[in-house]
Amino acid sequence: MKTFTAAGLVVLALSQQAPGHRFTWQAQTSGVAARLRGVSAASEHVVWASGEKGTVLRTADGGATWTKLTVPDAAALDFRDVDAVSDSTAYLLSIGKGAASRIFKTTDAGAHWQTQFTNEDPGAFYDAMTFWDARRGLAISDSVNGSFVILTTRDGGATWTRVPAGGLPPALPNEGAFAGSGTNIAVAAGGHAWIGTGAAARSRVLRTADGGATWAIAETPLNASESAGIFSVAFRNPREGMTVGGDYRQERSAENVAAFSSDGGVTWKAIRGLGGFRSAVAPVPGTPRSWVAVGPTGADLSPDNGQSWVPIQGEGYHAFAFAPRGHAGWGVGEGGRIAKLTW
Repeated sequence: MKTFTAAGLVVLALSQQAPGHRFTWQAQTSGVAARLRGVSAASEHVVWASGEKGTVLRTADGGATWTKLTVPDAAALDFRDVDAVSDSTAYLLSIGKGAASRIFKTTDAGAHWQTQFTNEDPGAFYDAMTFWDARRGLAISDSVNGSFVILTTRDGGATWTRVPAGGLPPALPNEGAFAGSGTNIAVAAGGHAWIGTGAAARSRVLRTADGGATWAIAETPLNASESAGIFSVAFRNPREGMTVGGDYRQERSAENVAAFSSDGGVTWKAIRGLGGFRSAVAPVPGTPRSWVAVGPTGADLSPDNGQSWVPIQGEGYHAFAFAPRGHAGWGVGEGGRIAKLTW
């Protein structure tokens, strides 16, 4: 009778549940030195990345070559989020107080950009956005005067409308959404969406099932403080989701940095085994229970909805995205670092 160590059981589970268990980073040349915090893969070939100093990158060959794009009058902006809805259409979000928070859109692979939204509220600070499809999307700001600030669009960003306060629970003092990877909003079919919060007394998850018209909120066990909370939330389907985060000032601390939900975000259960603070999480495409989480100190792989984790050898990354289909994902990080994850 064969016996297995805990690590051996994880590897066995990976080989049975994931499409191959040898997840490997392949470094790519971005051509820039800017910190990158946004990445979105339209396919295995077309990927977009974004970061500080107005940096926007795009590849059409799976990352063999990256092209730097120019957004007019945006050299001083910090693009913390990019969302590709097709090979040629993508949205950019820049962060900051007041007018520094903006949303841009291109429909011609980055040759031209249209400014769709410029924040006029001096107290707002937009952190992230996401889209169900090419027309319907959401954007989130830190709370202002005790109220959450969420925008919705139903016309591809031509207009952005704030969700009325009556459709939202009250925010905790200082509660917001960390602008760490552009992934603290997740969506699923049927008008479902979730937003992870932090920087307050508790870390919570907002959820909607009607396209953003009304929202409820749930507590999570993740660390909570001015520098701690949820940095990323992802759902495999309308019921199974994961949050990761922690304290960005204590990157090696792995206590209370992740939670899993099996009921659509109504309740969250703590999960352990990650290697430290993590700023992005995503389900592995084509698998029933596998997830990848990344952070500045490294990356981890779970084959079983977070019950166990194994490290993926390589450097750390701020943001991560899988291609919708196939066996490829991309991590982006400090100093223009980009790597492709394959298995």
